[in-house]
Formats: sequence, structure tokens, C-alpha cells
Amino acid sequence: MTFNEYQEAAGKTAIYPRKLSIVYPLIGLAGETGEVAEKVKKIIRDNDGIFDESEKLEIAKELGDVLWYLSAIAADMGYRLDDIARLNIEKIQSRHERSFLHGNGDNR
Repeated sequence: MTFNEYQEAAGKTAIYPRKLSIVYPLIGLAGETGEVAEKVKKIIRDNDGIFDESEKLEIAKELGDVLWYLSAIAADMGYRLDDIARLNIEKIQSRHERSFLHGNGDNR
């Protein structure tokens, strides 16, 4: 499945007020990202940071929710996920080639 195929399928399940486009899925993204972090925190606390297959699967499911919200935000802004992925790879490759992976700022 490509990113764009995923985005098309995920978009069919997007049910939220269009007047809240971008904002609604952004709030959802923050919540789901927090759920991923919370699961990892509990593994560190309760299992000495050792991830078993069951815990990895639960985190993968939460990452799927993160992807859903990311997809919705991109769609609301008129972007395809393939384009977002390409833009990101171009950005990080450029930083790597110029030895700017470390440091601060979006446009380094």
C-alpha cells in the first residue's frame, strides 16, 4: 500500500466538522502521540525498558492512529502523503549532505 492509497482509504473514515479541518485532526494527533509516549513510558517503568512483541504490537497500533491523523491534516491542507514523505526525505537528505542534521531550526 502506498501512502496515497492509505490516505484515500483513511479519508473515507474521517468524520469531523469541516469547519474544524486541520484543527480537529491536529488535536487528535497530539492525543495519539501522547498515547504512544505513555505506552513507552510504562514499558520503561514496568518492564525495565524491554519491549516484548505484544507491547510492540500495541505501540504499532497507536502509531497507526498517529498516521491516520497525520493523513487527515495533510488532506485538509491539500497535500498527498506521498508528497509529504518526499518533502521530508528531501529536507533530511539535504541536511545530511550539508552535515546539518544536528542543531536547531527548521531551515538549517
